[in-house]
Amino acid sequence: MNSQIKLKVTLLTLVTFLSFSIQIFSQSYKVSNASSDLKVYGTSSLHDWHVDAEDVKGSLQIEVSEEALSIKKLNVEIISESLKSGKKSMDKNTYKALETDKYSSIKFNYLSTKSITKVSDNTYSVEAYGNLSITGNTQKILLKFKLKTEDNKVSIVGEKSIKMTSYGVEPPTALLGTIKTGDDLTIKFNIKLQ
Repeated sequence: MNSQIKLKVTLLTLVTFLSFSIQIFSQSYKVSNASSDLKVYGTSSLHDWHVDAEDVKGSLQIEVSEEALSIKKLNVEIISESLKSGKKSMDKNTYKALETDKYSSIKFNYLSTKSITKVSDNTYSVEAYGNLSITGNTQKILLKFKLKTEDNKVSIVGEKSIKMTSYGVEPPTALLGTIKTGDDLTIKFNIKLQ
């Protein structure tokens, strides 16, 4: 009788220990626009150029355990007319190419994870599939980035190369077509969430 009670107490202790050991925490974060940095780099027949995104929104939901991290939700939205080059004429051409009168933003919506590799205690190398939507055209892309968790904050750092024409965007021209923009773009991002 006494040994049965000891066995039950031991089993209860073991179950309690295991449940605490494999506890998974689900956390949600919002993009901090003020501390995030997103730039789009391109080329032209005259010189290379870049624009800064001044209005970035979005959210992230992750589940974290001692052994792993999984992404449940990730979306990022760039307000198209917040893309600024410092030159009004270039910005005007950018907004015309992006048809901002019809499409106010560029969006990335997470679909699934290809891989997540733990690099250090709070840093992960991520390959995730998502839909990138520009001017009403949506393409499934593979996005590679580093995800770091620290003090109730998350940073997502990476870059992605795309072609304007893949999204129905005609590369802008200037001075009656004498200056032509290249089709290739590189988006570099350091998104902060809290």
